[in-house]
Amino acid sequence: MFNIGIPELIVIVIVALLVVGPKKLPDLARSVGKAIGEFRRATEDVTETLKETLKEDEKPPEDNGLKDSLLYGKKEGGESPHPDQKT
Repeated sequence: MFNIGIPELIVIVIVALLVVGPKKLPDLARSVGKAIGEFRRATEDVTETLKETLKEDEKPPEDNGLKDSLLYGKKEGGESPHPDQKT
């Protein structure tokens, strides 16, 4: 995710030890781990929501006979004439 190698991780741990101290480092690591987990879950939720929205947008709209009535002059309650038939 972050493309962090072993040397970078060692530098981060040393800096964290100097800044936070050895007693609070486990609590800090636990908090950072929880925050990363929550961020990943939120990202997955947003991704799923976007995918569902895109799937709904790709569905063709419901026809409900509107196309036939517009193309063939179909009137309510009556038969629509054949496209080749003159009215």
